[in-house]
Amino acid sequence: MIQLSSSPHIASKIKTTHVMWAVVIALLPETVWGVILFGIPALVTILASVATAILSEFLFNLICKKRQSAFDGSAAITGLLLALVLPPTLPLWQTILGSFFAIIVAKQLFGGLGSNVWNPALTGRAFLVASFPAAMGNAWITPLPDATSSATILSTLKQADAITSATPTGAASAIDYWQLFIGRQAGCIGESSILLILISALFLIATKIVDWRTPVFMVGTFALLTWIGGADVLAHLLSGGLVFGAVFMATDYVTTPVTSYGRMIFGAGCGLLTFLIRKFGGYPEGVMFSILIMNSITPFLNKLAPRKYGYKKEGGAK
Repeated sequence: MIQLSSSPHIASKIKTTHVMWAVVIALLPETVWGVILFGIPALVTILASVATAILSEFLFNLICKKRQSAFDGSAAITGLLLALVLPPTLPLWQTILGSFFAIIVAKQLFGGLGSNVWNPALTGRAFLVASFPAAMGNAWITPLPDATSSATILSTLKQADAITSATPTGAASAIDYWQLFIGRQAGCIGESSILLILISALFLIATKIVDWRTPVFMVGTFALLTWIGGADVLAHLLSGGLVFGAVFMATDYVTTPVTSYGRMIFGAGCGLLTFLIRKFGGYPEGVMFSILIMNSITPFLNKLAPRKYGYKKEGGAK
């Protein structure tokens, strides 16, 4: 009897659940550091987002009589990733709404894990940005113990660049790059410490959970274009969500290309779009939009550089 089923068609000893929880483990340093920096508001945001994601998936599967997947780790990752790219003082009900949207609209309505077109966590964040721009753009606080309202470094650079129409040397001279690197800066909960994100990246690459090509090409393309554009490359690399997005969002299995060449093109495209949005757009950040746009052309990239199954490589098995 011939069995017909959808992809994937490659068997592996590594189960989806193992991959999901490995990513959760990789996110723990950023999660703990975010709570240390921003205190109870950050912890409440994280717990609310994760709990809403798991509960939403559980109830959807229950109502639709689908196989229960709420506890395979994918919903927990979506909720955690969404929380880590949110401002620490975002109203709780907005966090819950964003997590619900990420699971139900961006994931389950497209068929569940493996069928969604766009990264669910970033789709949830995009929904919040479109629905509550004031809250998403102004809910920043300076890391504890100085828990006061504060502008992000990217916002400062954007304003300086708009005023001078040139390299914001005045703004750059006041930047403490070391503090940005270790993570004492205003911003989203999990994007602050570049040091911790790099440690997580090494863990994920060493365990072959993610492919190095996408994050390297994304960050490299952005850095090159920023340098050509005459802006402060180091300040842009150490602030905002570029490195976090490159490591955790742009490497999503479902919404990124399956081939090595496709991942290189995908990463370079994300870097290019991030640069264009930061340089010429109205938003100081551009990572979210760049990854979502590139998610849309992933099917084309898979056809442009297809993976051929059943062909024998030289010196290898079929």
